[in-house]
Amino acid sequence: MTIGCPECGTLADTSALAGRMLARCRTCRYPLERTNGRSIAAALACSLTTFVLLLPGNLSPLMTVHLLGAERSSVLSSGIVSMWRERFELLALVLGLTGIVLPLVRFGALSVVLAAVMWGKHPHWLGRCYRWTVWLDAWAMPDVYLIGCFVGYTRVTQNLTGSIDAGGYCFVAAAFMSMLTRATLDRRTVWRAIAPERQVAPGDRVLSCTACDLVAPVEEAGRPCPRCGLTLRKRKPDAVARAAALSFAAFVLAFPANLFPMTLSVELGHEVRHRIIDGVFELFKAGLWPLGILIVCTSIAIPFMKLAGMGWFIVSILRRSDRHLRTKTFLFRLIDELGRWSNVDVFTIAAFAPLIDFDGLASARPADGATAFALVVILTMAASRAFDPRLMWDAARARRA
Repeated sequence: MTIGCPECGTLADTSALAGRMLARCRTCRYPLERTNGRSIAAALACSLTTFVLLLPGNLSPLMTVHLLGAERSSVLSSGIVSMWRERFELLALVLGLTGIVLPLVRFGALSVVLAAVMWGKHPHWLGRCYRWTVWLDAWAMPDVYLIGCFVGYTRVTQNLTGSIDAGGYCFVAAAFMSMLTRATLDRRTVWRAIAPERQVAPGDRVLSCTACDLVAPVEEAGRPCPRCGLTLRKRKPDAVARAAALSFAAFVLAFPANLFPMTLSVELGHEVRHRIIDGVFELFKAGLWPLGILIVCTSIAIPFMKLAGMGWFIVSILRRSDRHLRTKTFLFRLIDELGRWSNVDVFTIAAFAPLIDFDGLASARPADGATAFALVVILTMAASRAFDPRLMWDAARARRA
């Protein structure tokens, strides 16, 4: 069973991999396959449980706060609906898709795929459907939304009395189960159950699918992958140009995202503007150092680390650099994995804004900085997804040739 490493392109044979083993690429050290703690049955149970719990988690009240005898409750979509009404349609669309719609789509579709694999069914759409569930893994963010809700609830209950409702407990459980699904899903075994991998003879000229890593003869380039349906290409098309354009757009938006206020609050008739750094200082003053450090990491450090890293990767390809290839590959993997967690700050706004609406005494709504910040997160994620790390290794090989 030969597969192509998705990060450096080296062919690897994983046929001898047994239980409780980890296979790494011999060139870049990428973890090609891990069998310890992975199970299709466990992943199906976790995925289906996540999907079921998301339904009451989305429809039932999450939190309730009290002020002078008045109370306000919110469901998961309350903050997103209020953003839409405040004319922040783009921000509401981004958060609604990543926080509500895509999690339901991903875990519903993943449950169907895993159930089909468990029962030995192979409908013609199975590979394509599984490819989309893998792609949606980064964009479906119930776990990120949960952290945003936790930060928002903590900020609100600094001055108000609050309680978590039934929907909140369901959503906590759903987000936890979504993380267990990611931890237990054995992607390679699922791909092999959909269609087996091929053996490669020495000297064969082959390419590997950029989605499922299936090895195919180079003559099949431009045709649909027989396993996942994606068009077979040696490398992602226009990867450097697209990643550079998306990264540059994110870099431009990073300035208003950090300089403009994320929220506008009214407290006893006085308007208060909050930037990202202002929210961090408030958490520090309240003694909530762990949450303050979390926001610094997710909202400031990670976005700029992503931009700096993408710039390094692109320049190294243009210069055909052969230095620090493993370090750059590992950093790319880290950037691609951590990028989604930068959305914590905007999810926090969606969580606490609808709870602070007490007829002129106190209110909160998003500001222009929130939209800019959400776009920075989405653009940097899209840049890392468009980029092909194998091009760094190709450039290094071309220099040595």
